[in-house]
Amino acid sequence: MNFLSRRSLLAIAAVTDIALHARPMPVAAKALAARHNLPPRYLEPVLQALVRQGILKGVRGPRGGYELARERRRITAGDIVRIAMAAQEDEGSSPLPESRLAEAVVAPLVAKGTEAFLSELDKVTVEDLCNRAQAEAVAEQTTPVDFTI
Repeated sequence: MNFLSRRSLLAIAAVTDIALHARPMPVAAKALAARHNLPPRYLEPVLQALVRQGILKGVRGPRGGYELARERRRITAGDIVRIAMAAQEDEGSSPLPESRLAEAVVAPLVAKGTEAFLSELDKVTVEDLCNRAQAEAVAEQTTPVDFTI
């Protein structure tokens, strides 16, 4: 059973990927989408939400893309998931049940569980995720392109 939405998983993967590949140039959304086998249109709203909340920085231009707005060790998985959850709520989702049972019993229980889960994610930084990706050899090494004349 997975407690995270696809959007939250994508957001964590995207930020980690950008942290691994954004040197020396920003990561293009097209390259990011290709590495995760996703259409770029699906990825853009997630990336824009992360930019608006100060996790990523968008760089315009032909060599533009995305890079981290803060140090890896200062961004947690919990930060990323909260942003993805808020963006998903803003877009609207299926209606919630409106009943006394749902409001008085179920919602508080789910809120408590969600907060405990997010608290655990707050203990994991993007730095930790990058270290694990490198240890597991899942971080693709990219060779920087040098255009010297």
